[in-house]
Amino acid sequence: MLIIAGHLLVDAADRDAFVAAHADLAARARRAPGCHDLAITADSVDPARVNNYERWESWDDVQAWRAVADAPDTGIAIIADHVAMYDATNERSPF
Repeated sequence: MLIIAGHLLVDAADRDAFVAAHADLAARARRAPGCHDLAITADSVDPARVNNYERWESWDDVQAWRAVADAPDTGIAIIADHVAMYDATNERSPF
């Protein structure tokens, strides 16, 4: 299991348009083989922050998705990105 998580920073005036432009991509990714979850969302505290969360069965699934993802060309500049990939070996409820 792989988790890709973190955030991007864009101009606050462009954040909602950036998130909206990726709604179709997120919906399609969730139907892709090996995708357990994917979300590209507006942060509730920072008006310039876009949160990114992905959970995939394998690296092969990530690569297969990226080959057909057809990410939107928003023209919105990403000021900074803080996204990392993590290997997950255990799954259990945190509650």
